Amino acid sequence: SIKTQKQLEDLINNYKRNEDITYLFIDEIQNVDGFEEVINALRLESKYSIFITGSNSYLLSGELVTKLTGRYIEFELFTLGFDEYVDMKEYYNFNVNENKLIELNNYILEGGFPRALFIENLIDKRTYVNSVIKEIFEKDIRRNKKIRKVDTFEIIQKFVINNFGANISINNIKNELKKANNFITNETIEKDINILKSAKILYECARFDMKSKKMLKGEKKYYLADLSLYFALNTDNRINFGPVLENIVYQYAKSNNYSVSVGRIGSLECDFIVRKDMDYSYIQVAYTINENKETEDREYRPLEMIKDNYKKYVLTTDYLLQKRSGIYHKNLMDFICEKENF
Repeated sequence: SIKTQKQLEDLINNYKRNEDITYLFIDEIQNVDGFEEVINALRLESKYSIFITGSNSYLLSGELVTKLTGRYIEFELFTLGFDEYVDMKEYYNFNVNENKLIELNNYILEGGFPRALFIENLIDKRTYVNSVIKEIFEKDIRRNKKIRKVDTFEIIQKFVINNFGANISINNIKNELKKANNFITNETIEKDINILKSAKILYECARFDMKSKKMLKGEKKYYLADLSLYFALNTDNRINFGPVLENIVYQYAKSNNYSVSVGRIGSLECDFIVRKDMDYSYIQVAYTINENKETEDREYRPLEMIKDNYKKYVLTTDYLLQKRSGIYHKNLMDFICEKENF
């Protein structure tokens, strides 16, 4: 029921203030018209430490930066990573399989929205995630963005979600949609992808050329805020482990404050280059490298071509670990659950 500046001010003033410091938490703050003026006024008083949370597309926009004067720190929260998914199940005494590969499979199909953990049936979990997607559209997108054709937006959304982890460009998308008689302009595709990014449904991962040391234009990869977004929009439960495992590693790196890009080394590609401060690491992700020598070579070759001395990793679901060229071969589930740094 709190919708105006006056109502918010009255609510805060009704609470007893601590003589030393008062911690103020306000959720869904974007629902209060002119909340910025209230927050700015309170911040002039040294006795307040203020935390605000709410709608992605507004709170993460440049508009908020201009209205909240002075200092603030922004934290971006992700859905549960694999380690947090397992920790939360253990905390609530849910059954956790001792075989981490089975638990990883559960995580992939169920996703990381915390509330979904309390829903027993997988179909009902998917229904819940669909409702989250619709809520994001109504609260974070339609309210703040002008979308003239909702059906066109949904076509683009589904196409990019269904092709997460693949190298795609605006022209790729346009040409593929044209095959299905969906004639959509480059401008519309680019605008709608930017909306999906601002709503934190998609994350863009640019490609970095390691020879020229420049970001590449054109093709990029997009990863999902949560894997359940893919399975909620598709009735097929088959798992394409390549992009799925990449998505898990990408989210783990981002949630631990690494910047992430895709690396190109000549004609080869390194799944991820991650950076924190001035330290880099190079990462290849695969389901297994123990099937044959060809698979092993495919994952190791791009890393072996990199001549600097930063750490290099091959992350797989294997428990039999390879020793080759000084590259760290790690079990992906253990790496994440033990909260290791790159």
